[in-house]
Amino acid sequence: MKALAIAATGMSAQAKNLEVISNNIANMNTTAYKGARAEFTDLLYQVDRAAGIANRGGEGAIPEGVQQGLGVRTAAVRKMFKQGPLVNTGNKYDLAIDGNGWFAVQGPEGQNLYTRAGSFNVNATGQLVTLDGYQIQPSISIPEDAVDVTINESGQVFALFNDDQPAQNLGQITMTSFVNDAGLRAMGGNLFKETEASGAAINGVAGEGGFGSIKQSYLETANVDPVKEITELITAQRAYEMNSKVIKAADSMAGVVSQGIR
Repeated sequence: MKALAIAATGMSAQAKNLEVISNNIANMNTTAYKGARAEFTDLLYQVDRAAGIANRGGEGAIPEGVQQGLGVRTAAVRKMFKQGPLVNTGNKYDLAIDGNGWFAVQGPEGQNLYTRAGSFNVNATGQLVTLDGYQIQPSISIPEDAVDVTINESGQVFALFNDDQPAQNLGQITMTSFVNDAGLRAMGGNLFKETEASGAAINGVAGEGGFGSIKQSYLETANVDPVKEITELITAQRAYEMNSKVIKAADSMAGVVSQGIR
């Protein structure tokens, strides 16, 4: 029976949906994590009677036909790039983007990767790096004798020293944006990679040209709503159960037919 195969596709789709929701819940405390949503589309249709063909008398067209759907499939798992809440950490090297934009960092193979997780620190040579040691681009180096570091909303980095010298400008943290953020490839570790779907990277200065501003001593938290995720979890569970009931009903109907043949 077709109902068995159709319901099986529904169970498979809801299992994928459950995996997406569970990943959102698991990353509720991940810095700058962007929640995902599974999206579905129907499968092919079997046409038993086409609409629009001439009726038996040949004088008019049939207004409706018979099209039998064959199930559902997962069409995409879409990242939701809405702004997450900002929290104050008191750490001068923590940076949050309030608005649009990404930080660019140099990946392990020298390629540019992008992140919104601004939990930076300095390495042994004083360079500003991510928690995994990837250097921010363009590179920013903090002098050893600097007593304080200030980063303004436009991304300019200043160092203060013990003497009465004015603050020294150490460089500019630039922002990057993409035409289609959803097209970025997630690499894990809060990192994303440019793809053909995302479009080419567009560089600029924070607070200008549509880019968000930089907040020092803040971090962006995950944009996951726990209440919504639990609601989605219950909905996915119920949908999975309903598809399993369809399989049981189809099996029961097939059993009646086989018993009747006997």
